Amino acid sequence: MSVEKQFYGKTKDNIDIDKYIIKNKDGASAQIITYGATLDKLFVKDKNGRLDDILLGFDNITDHEELSDYQGVIVGRYANRIKKGKFSIDGVEYSVKINNNGNCNHGGNEFSEAVWDAEITGENSVKFTYFSPDGTCGFPGNMKVGVTYTLTDDDCLRIDFEGVSDKKTIMNFTNHAYFNLGGYASGDILGHLLKIDADFYTPTDETSIPTGELKSVENTPFDFRTPKPIGKDIRANDQQLLWGKGYDINFCINSPSIEKPCAVVCDPVSGRKMEVYSDLPGLQLYSGCLLDNVKGKNGTFMNQYEAFCLETQFWPDSPNRDDFPNCVFDKDEVFKTTTVFKFSI
Repeated sequence: MSVEKQFYGKTKDNIDIDKYIIKNKDGASAQIITYGATLDKLFVKDKNGRLDDILLGFDNITDHEELSDYQGVIVGRYANRIKKGKFSIDGVEYSVKINNNGNCNHGGNEFSEAVWDAEITGENSVKFTYFSPDGTCGFPGNMKVGVTYTLTDDDCLRIDFEGVSDKKTIMNFTNHAYFNLGGYASGDILGHLLKIDADFYTPTDETSIPTGELKSVENTPFDFRTPKPIGKDIRANDQQLLWGKGYDINFCINSPSIEKPCAVVCDPVSGRKMEVYSDLPGLQLYSGCLLDNVKGKNGTFMNQYEAFCLETQFWPDSPNRDDFPNCVFDKDEVFKTTTVFKFSI
C-alpha cells in the first residue's frame, strides 16, 4: 500500500490543487483531488486482469471548474433537493441557495466547488477537511466536515464522512461518482445488471421534489430487487422516467448497513462487479440522463446513459418532512456515516 501526493493544477483564482494517489498491492488505485474532495480516477481490474479507470470525469482543473455536473465530488451541506430552498428548525425558517428548478440542490454547490485541506492519515488513506462558515448559502452553523478515503487490499473503497456544527442544523453528505464498470470510454451502461435492496421509492414532482408518498417498486420500472439491466425499463412510459429522461430517483433502502450491500452492479462484458454498502436510509440512482457531449478524459465526450451514480443519502427534502428519516443534528452533535464500494470479478 502507498499514498503519493502530486501537484494537479491551479484554479481560476490561482489556488494550488493537489492530487493524492492511493495504491493497493494488486495495482488498484484511487486518485482524489483537493478541489471538491473529488474522486477523480479509480482503476480496478477486469476479468482479464486489465486495469481501467471506471469513472467519467475530467483530466484538468479547468474542466472541473467549467464543465462539471458533480462528477466525483463531495456534495453538501445537504445532498439532493430541498423544496424552494426553505426549511425550518425549531420554528426558525432558513432560506438557502436556489440552483435547480426553483429548489436547492446539493447545498448550492458549496462543498463541490470548495478547495479542501488534505492529510495523509495512513498507508492507504487520506482525510480531506473543510470549514463551512455560518450562513454560507443560507445554512445555519459553523460546520467542520471531514471525508476520509481508504483503499484496501481487497479492493474496497471506503468513504467515511463526519460533520459537526455549533448550531442545530441539517447534514447530508455524499460522493457523486459517475461509474461505468466497463471503463470511462466504453459506451453506455444500459447493459449493466443492477440490484437494489429496496421495496419502496420516493416519487417526485416534475422538479424532483418528493410528493411524500412511499411507493412500492412492484410492477414498476423501479423494481431492481432482482438484478436486471439498467436499460431494460429506462424508456418505459412512466411519468417519473419521462420527467427525468431516465432514472433519477431515491430508493428507500430496506436494511441500511455497512455489513450488507444495498446495491450490486455487474458489467457482463468486463466482468467487474461493484457492491455498495451504506448506513444511510436512501440511495439515489441517476443514469447519466443529462450528459450531452461534455468533454471528458483523454479527449472523450460524456453522453446520455454512459454512467450511473449511486448516491448514499438521507431522502430528498427530508428537512421539510417529519415522516422522513431525521437529518437534523443538535449543536456539537457529531454526525458520522460510511459508504463502501467493493469491487470484484
